[in-house]
Amino acid sequence: MRLLALAAAALLARAPAPEVCAALNVTVSPGPVVDYLEGQNATLLCHVSQKRRKDSLLAVRWFFAHSSNSQEALMVKMTKLRMVQYYGNFSRSAKRQRLRLLEEQRGTLYRLSVLTLQPSDQGHYVCKVQEISRHRNKWTAWSNGSSATEMRGVSSHPVERGAFLGISFLILPYSLPFTTDLIVVSFLQSS
Repeated sequence: MRLLALAAAALLARAPAPEVCAALNVTVSPGPVVDYLEGQNATLLCHVSQKRRKDSLLAVRWFFAHSSNSQEALMVKMTKLRMVQYYGNFSRSAKRQRLRLLEEQRGTLYRLSVLTLQPSDQGHYVCKVQEISRHRNKWTAWSNGSSATEMRGVSSHPVERGAFLGISFLILPYSLPFTTDLIVVSFLQSS
């Protein structure tokens, strides 16, 4: 038994060690914060600027959290074989129909679309990418990378939208010759 263990250790010592690489460079755009109107379609892009190995494949996963303090939930994944899978509450028919994950450019650009935005879609979206290839007849992860953005919803109702954007109104108490009332609207940049 001891001889068999020594022989196995000698074989492992001669085998070349797999190279372990640093993190993948992953970015999400637009970001770091993006505002959308309720009812609009939102598009988030996950860019992978380099792969570590030419024969590797990428697995792309999108996670969602209502706030930076809440736990991330896996929404959708594109497997290394480019199949799309939905998870948890996002696998339910109503939510699944509103999510689309597509590979725009092979191995470098992935698009997540959230259709007909609702208030519950506000939160943090995280794209996590894992580089995988075959090594000794099994799949091995070589590197990982992730990036995030925050999506904020804006109500499509004018009164609520004005409150969100920081719009202030000034109504003058007197009339001008060319109009009965003058409304001055100032737009403040939202942060």
